[in-house]
Amino acid sequence: MTELTVDAIAEPQAIDQAPARPSLSPSRAADFKTCPLLYRFRTIDRLPEQPSPDQARGTLVHAVLERLFDLPAPQRTVEQAAELIEPQWRQLLEEQEELAGLFADTGTPEEFLASTRGLLDGYFAVEDPRRLEPAERECLVTTEVDDGRLVLRGYLDRLDVSPAGDLRVVDYKTGGAPREAFEARALFQLKFYALVLWRTRGVVPRVLRLLYLKDAEICDYTPDTDELARFERTLIALWAAIERAIEAREFRPKPSRLCGWCAHQALCPAFDGTPPPFPERPPPPPQDAERPEADE
Repeated sequence: MTELTVDAIAEPQAIDQAPARPSLSPSRAADFKTCPLLYRFRTIDRLPEQPSPDQARGTLVHAVLERLFDLPAPQRTVEQAAELIEPQWRQLLEEQEELAGLFADTGTPEEFLASTRGLLDGYFAVEDPRRLEPAERECLVTTEVDDGRLVLRGYLDRLDVSPAGDLRVVDYKTGGAPREAFEARALFQLKFYALVLWRTRGVVPRVLRLLYLKDAEICDYTPDTDELARFERTLIALWAAIERAIEAREFRPKPSRLCGWCAHQALCPAFDGTPPPFPERPPPPPQDAERPEADE
């Protein structure tokens, strides 16, 4: 295949070693399924995207829930979670300079932080964190498929393990409970994690759980080995399609109702835009998996 087979992530490469193998994350796989041109814009062109208030709010909620489980179980209260919002927001502002202009056109910091508290209320309506001891949080999971030719990587929000060894994958969603098309994307992400866990630990997760904090709803799904085996073949075929698109330098737009949320409409032929020239040598991929967009 061409040298241009890149993705958003790849294994580290040492001097004098073979080229890094391609890697695929659930977010970038979902991008290609949603719109091949979106995949190109994000992964090959690396076009910047200004975080939206919803994305920033999702990132903040994830950070607060991560810190909440650092506390002793009796202290994991809604009041304590609210106390974590402002310090976690200050930390995010220090780490991500682009968030400084978040309220230039709409809203205020006070309204933003108040809406974050509302989402945390939704979390406490569906779970009591004082009764939980997650096995892992914000953990990177990785495995090889297709005889080692492709690496799958992604970050789990939370992994619970029962005394009997049953696994439950938990993903926090800060948007409302979705319609069918959006829920399919969320389950695609969780099946990706389930496949990696099955291949690395030999255990199929008992439950894939989506927590929709805005609506205080839970969506549970139970995968099986046959389904995950089919899903693995789907990912291998998806990567083959990505390689063909890279070799042909052809990533076509796929208009849908999701276009309303796209940051790159001005460059999209479906909206009378013109994409930038395809890079002669795409930039080297980062050496780690990107975390999925928190508001998806």
